[in-house]
Amino acid sequence: QVQVEESGGGLVQPGGSLRLSCQVSGSILSIDTMGWYRTVAGRQRELVALSSFGGLTTYGDSVKGRFSISRDNSRNTARLQMTRVQVDDTGLYFCEVSATSPDTTLKYFRGQGTQVTVGS
Repeated sequence: QVQVEESGGGLVQPGGSLRLSCQVSGSILSIDTMGWYRTVAGRQRELVALSSFGGLTTYGDSVKGRFSISRDNSRNTARLQMTRVQVDDTGLYFCEVSATSPDTTLKYFRGQGTQVTVGS
């Protein structure tokens, strides 16, 4: 069984910073991509940031230049550093990874998410 656990969400003022963490554990051989997505009620999920095993990164247009994703492959962790946050950044942020299972198939795993609320 694979567990994906996010942490670090909370209330932050506009213009402030927040750091989210993602920890993956369980029966996997290797992790390929690690990404952060967010959802807001009534809207489709949105890509925030994605990192390949080799460190290539992709960002959603609305967060480019403000958010940064990093990962530690030896610890199966990823972080999302959020800076200059805006009210529109409010949402449920969840971590999703693609990983090779012991049966050598590629599977996707996602956590329950951590809520980020931007306001005063």
